Amino acid sequence: MKRTIWMAIGILLLSGVNLASAQALGDVARTARKGKAPQTTTHHYDNDNLPTTDHLSVVGPAPATTASDANQSAELNNGSQQPAPAAAAPAVDPKVAEADRKKAADEWKDKLDSQKKTIEALNHELDLTQREYRLRAVAQYSDAGNRLRNSAQWDKEEVDFKKQLEEKQKAVDAAKVDLDNLQEQARKAGVKDRE
Repeated sequence: MKRTIWMAIGILLLSGVNLASAQALGDVARTARKGKAPQTTTHHYDNDNLPTTDHLSVVGPAPATTASDANQSAELNNGSQQPAPAAAAPAVDPKVAEADRKKAADEWKDKLDSQKKTIEALNHELDLTQREYRLRAVAQYSDAGNRLRNSAQWDKEEVDFKKQLEEKQKAVDAAKVDLDNLQEQARKAGVKDRE
């Protein structure tokens, strides 16, 4: 029992010494960074050495100068103190611009609507062909005698119907792809499709 108590006291003393000598991780990193000589010529900015009084540059293109600004600066450099009158920029009437946008939007809407009507018509034809095929199949398989007498003719008609169904399905799929392409082009042109 005494042995266990003495071991517990020893462990507590050792852990207390370790806690007292421990430093904060940030302090250890700062001292290590200060003691190390810089290896590269580039300057690394962090929160410790970020300049607070200097002006930092903004990343991005420089502001564009217009032709009239260039003319004025050239004239001022040539000795004339009078700035040249500003060149008359072509004025765009907002009403005309709005009318052009509305006209373009209406044209895209008409194109999209006509493509949607084409898809509806193709879907209707496909649906009718599928119904007709199902009705013929029901009639063929409901009468055993008819099935035995006309099996070769039925096989030929079935191949024809399946070919028609496949062609009509391909036409519907192609029309849907065309509609998606038109919608994408309209979106790029700035027209919203209100489905």
